[in-house]
Amino acid sequence: MHKQLRELNTITVLGFGLTGVSCARYLLSLGITPVVLDTRSEPPGLHDAPEIAAQCETYFGPLQLEHLLQSDLLLVSPGLDRREPLLEMAVDAGVEMISDIELFAWQVDVPVVGVTGSNGKSTVVELTAHILRSCGLNAIAAGNIGVPVLDSLLPGAEKADCYVLELSSFQLELVNSLQLTAATILNITSDHLDRYDDERAYERAKHRIYQNTKSCIWNRNDSKTKPLFRRKGMQLVSFGSADAAKDYGITKVNGELALTYNNKPLIKESALPVQGIHNLLNVQVAIALAQALGLTLAEAVKGVQGYRALPHRCELVGEYNDVRWIDDSKATNPGATIAAISGIRPGVKGKLILIAGGDGKGADLAVLEEPLTQVDVLITLGRDGDKIAQLKAKSRKVHSLNEAVAFAAKEATKGSVVLLSPACASLDMFRNYAERGQKFREAVEAWHALN
Repeated sequence: MHKQLRELNTITVLGFGLTGVSCARYLLSLGITPVVLDTRSEPPGLHDAPEIAAQCETYFGPLQLEHLLQSDLLLVSPGLDRREPLLEMAVDAGVEMISDIELFAWQVDVPVVGVTGSNGKSTVVELTAHILRSCGLNAIAAGNIGVPVLDSLLPGAEKADCYVLELSSFQLELVNSLQLTAATILNITSDHLDRYDDERAYERAKHRIYQNTKSCIWNRNDSKTKPLFRRKGMQLVSFGSADAAKDYGITKVNGELALTYNNKPLIKESALPVQGIHNLLNVQVAIALAQALGLTLAEAVKGVQGYRALPHRCELVGEYNDVRWIDDSKATNPGATIAAISGIRPGVKGKLILIAGGDGKGADLAVLEEPLTQVDVLITLGRDGDKIAQLKAKSRKVHSLNEAVAFAAKEATKGSVVLLSPACASLDMFRNYAERGQKFREAVEAWHALN
């Protein structure tokens, strides 16, 4: 494929953020000088990778149709909306448009598994990679998490035995050639409706992960994740929260939850490094993906040990005066918050106090109304905090995380849990969900240092 790329007169990278920089860097490593476009006059890559920008032909500012039409291949970053009229005109004119994942698919020569879904992707990717590494495989976690996938193909990069890719719906829109040993759609809940015409369009984008997959791992709790068509040779593996005679499930053994496979107990929840029903589902998927890559069931189960939860994903910030403070800032849509509430509520002896709100991204926040009946105290903030506050009587509106923490601390009783699980994006108040989570931790520590 290197030769075919070099035969193209003009390859254009559209978007010069993290993904765009990685695309340009990779093309330069092949001896190809790309044209780089970005609608921003000073895109992040201009400051983060000036040496890459200096080697490319760059045009920053409003898109010009002539730049798109002169391209033989458009490498589009996931942040760009394909419904942009100029992009649609370029496609209508015959310009091929792909993602960095599609370019990776043209080059990769080792097994790949893929993970998508509205919630839980990063945890499953990291957990799967941990299992594989614990069994001696050099598994690289990439895609929509950590290192951009094309960086792993650069000259001098560490050789991978296999890849575990986190794939967003935006990346999957422009993927056609990716051959996956196994793939999963963890769940599908309302999200990114600012980028899709309706929920069906969002679901169709997610289902593209199954198009060239040998083993499809789907969620029995969410029928939307089941492959719509079963090709010859495709294997279906299911997981879920109920006991199951076939594939993965959850049962009770002597009053304690345990994972099962084909109705036989595998491991108790207390022996796992992650807690909550939603995380037990994540473990099931990670084990299934590892099995697809050749590990035995026993090896995969053993490999779960030693894993540590990712930051800002139901991460314990601390326990003060028998009150646990949990950072789930990664919950940037209602489905993630619903999962956190249902997963954590069974282990709360006192009050469950929820801090939520931010930029709702056009999602239907009303789906939170029933789950919020499991919450004892609701604290809201941010741009769409009022919409969430309307779903529960006697909710408390605040203007900052510091104020939220102070109010939560006064409401908490022994055995309570204070959960930051916003159900919204963070960009109305913070740079990203990670900064929001860090500010929450700082607010919790500061309040307890003074009280």
